[in-house]
Amino acid sequence: MKSKTNLKTVIVDTEKNKRSWMEKFNKTILYLFLSFGVGITFFPFYYMLVLATRSREEIFNFPPPLWFGGSSWDNLQILLEKLPFFQNIFNSIIVSSLATLLVLFFCSLGGYGFAKYNFKGKEKLFFLMLASMMIPSLLSIIPWFIMMRYFGWINSFKPLIIPGAANAFGIFLMRQFMEDIPNEIIDAARIDGAGEFKIYYKIALPLSKPGLATLSILTYLGAWNNFMGPLLVLQEKSKYTISVALSKLNGNFETPWGATMMGTALGVLPIVIVFILASKRFISGLTAGATKG
Repeated sequence: MKSKTNLKTVIVDTEKNKRSWMEKFNKTILYLFLSFGVGITFFPFYYMLVLATRSREEIFNFPPPLWFGGSSWDNLQILLEKLPFFQNIFNSIIVSSLATLLVLFFCSLGGYGFAKYNFKGKEKLFFLMLASMMIPSLLSIIPWFIMMRYFGWINSFKPLIIPGAANAFGIFLMRQFMEDIPNEIIDAARIDGAGEFKIYYKIALPLSKPGLATLSILTYLGAWNNFMGPLLVLQEKSKYTISVALSKLNGNFETPWGATMMGTALGVLPIVIVFILASKRFISGLTAGATKG
């Protein structure tokens, strides 16, 4: 009996060891795969920083440089000679910040209206709004430019801020978050004498912070990376946003790649800072949106 018991114990222990070994093996493969993915994702950013510290001659050496050099200051000087770089950075910050504030205000209002009010044609209007998201943005560039010229907004920041203040995606996103706000809270606030705008401002907005954070980051990134719009309407170097300004460094015969990479690296910093500050709510907003329904 003892020998049979010992044999069973050995078999059970062997099976446990096999399972433990397989789990460790699977985790190792998973971590290797994830590490490889992280490396592929971050290598372009690392290489951008390397090239920002290298001269033009070093950049085109073979094999290419994979470590930092000593030309950072020279590249920065070239960048500042060719562009009002910090003014361009400031322009992008102004455009992105104002565009984000307007989008948060108008899209949250629209989302609150679709989520908590019943009015005639509500579903049809919402469907038409969603259908507009299917239209490629490039198709609207010519009429958009004609309208901006008619308004006298060429060579100003208004075309980059105002037209997208109430957009279909933002309204849709905020509606999805605000639908989960209990109607009982809103009804109780009305009974207590709160006005409609106060209910929106004091109740709906605080309960939709993850959605607001998600929309703010997506809007800020979109406005910061916008290239075609600023390229069409901005005509002076001092008014260029960072994306357009860096494109002007490309010459017909020679491009200062080190200075271009330096400008790109510095231009990424504000976006990184914004994401770090809002990343927690951004991730919680995406998680909440993914688990709806």
